[in-house]
Amino acid sequence: MVNRDVRATLPGQEPLILMVTPAPDGAAGSTGSYGGQEVYVAMADGRSHGNPVHAGDLEEGAPPEPGDAATVLSVVAEAAQETIMELLWQVWPLCREHGIGMHPRPAGTSEDWCPGETAAAGPPVWWCRGGRTGGCHDASPIGELADTLRGKERRALRRGRRR
Repeated sequence: MVNRDVRATLPGQEPLILMVTPAPDGAAGSTGSYGGQEVYVAMADGRSHGNPVHAGDLEEGAPPEPGDAATVLSVVAEAAQETIMELLWQVWPLCREHGIGMHPRPAGTSEDWCPGETAAAGPPVWWCRGGRTGGCHDASPIGELADTLRGKERRALRRGRRR
């Protein structure tokens, strides 16, 4: 799903991959490690940046393992965003309306929403804070940024898929 957004907004960028690596010594059982291994969202060449994707509730008091597809998609989208931004040195993804970076959130969340709130039950979207005068909004469901492209860009993307 996230790779659809990469393909739509970063032409020529190879798809992201999930990379499993051995956990550093002493990290087995830490957040993000699973059975002595950690999972990262990485560039096609294996480079990654940031924390491992949370793999489970491996410590007492750790957040529970994501048990639903929407939460897993949000976690992967956030890790993908961090990897792309740090390794390509650019903001990703950008809101077409405001020209600023967006973040994964449940649909319909307000500006003062905090992760972990149960009131937000919508599917994961790319959320934009809006311009200087506000105007926060859900820009697109994760995986559907192609639908926000202008006509010419959307046609070019479709032509690229046929090749």
